Amino acid sequence: MARAICTKGLEKNHAELAGIASAMLCAAPTEGEIQLCEVGETIPARRRDDRVLAVNRSARPALARMGANMLRLDYSDAYARMTRAALTVAAAGTDGPIVADAGSQALMTLARRVAASTIPVLIEGPTGTGKEVLSRFIHMASTRADGPFVAVNCAAMPEAMLEALLFGHRKGAFTGATEASEGFFRAADGGTLLLDELGEMPLGLQAKLLRALQEGEVVPLGATQPVKVDVRVIAATNRDLPREIAEGRFREDLYYRLNVFPLRLTALRERTEDIAPLAVAMLLRHAPDTQGGYWIAEEVLAKLEAHKWPGNVRELENVIRRALLLAGDDRTIAADHIVFDHPATPVVGASVSPVNLAAADTGERKLSAVVRQSEAQVILDTLDDNDGNRLATARALGISERTLRYRLASMREAGLLAAGGAR
Repeated sequence: MARAICTKGLEKNHAELAGIASAMLCAAPTEGEIQLCEVGETIPARRRDDRVLAVNRSARPALARMGANMLRLDYSDAYARMTRAALTVAAAGTDGPIVADAGSQALMTLARRVAASTIPVLIEGPTGTGKEVLSRFIHMASTRADGPFVAVNCAAMPEAMLEALLFGHRKGAFTGATEASEGFFRAADGGTLLLDELGEMPLGLQAKLLRALQEGEVVPLGATQPVKVDVRVIAATNRDLPREIAEGRFREDLYYRLNVFPLRLTALRERTEDIAPLAVAMLLRHAPDTQGGYWIAEEVLAKLEAHKWPGNVRELENVIRRALLLAGDDRTIAADHIVFDHPATPVVGASVSPVNLAAADTGERKLSAVVRQSEAQVILDTLDDNDGNRLATARALGISERTLRYRLASMREAGLLAAGGAR
């Protein structure tokens, strides 16, 4: 675990902050030392992975990036939530897992223990909760950290193309194969392969994946001899795999092969303590000039923590990027700079679509409009119940995902969705 080191100047002039920092930073999920010093002090010698936080008491709080793994914190209140959030980010860095919630910290403890082993890992959780970030953490905390980390989205391409990309192919194995390719498994040899959206993988390809996991070898397309690979596989999914098994869309044997030690990320609304440090990390990541220093007003944190976050961490990132744009030259994000993504909602006052208004003189046409509105409301309520997940919504409604997309498009065209309301 990380170790916090405070200089004498910090302990003397910033005793309250030093005490808080020492207690918080030692629980950081990242390795290495965290040097805390007063602005103006000589920075101690440090290793590549060590982080430095230089602090200064000021009436104008701000957090600034001063270089690789080095931040400057100007603060007015050591106990303010923004100050604590800044300390959390200083410990973890802006690209690693940012955790402050007790449940998230417990998950990171489990993830570190899993990383020390060689077993496959299954990461479950809603879309946008940070499954790839957790996967990279497991890789970096493992003995394979010096090896490659390769991520592939199993939902992004057709079955034949995905098979060739995973296992590789020989030259001429299929039309257009003008050159041989090693594939993702061999590219990740000695490292980690993340199979994102595994629940989307076709059944036929699941059988070949199972064999690759069991035998530690792959057979490239067009080849007859298997090739040995040394790969640690992490699978991630936002689907309920036991339900997928029951409905015949996922192989039970593959599930149990991967589900040795499952890790589950919860929705952002269920871990509100993570919201403030995540917002700070995104502020540093996307601010156009981080050396000038930025801050988030305390009332903004309350506003962020009260939101439901149907888009999870990905939505929070959108909100912070939007706030930076709206703030302009103002380096403090205020409440009026926060604009949330708007879920699909019926247009207030639009009792019938423009098409129906032109011929709403018959009872049958009016009833049709009412039925359409009722259907729209049911769809939107079900979307909300399923956190905006279209696949889960389609299942709950007993229709296909394609039909749901068609209905949403029709609702938008009919004026039953507010502008920008598609999920």
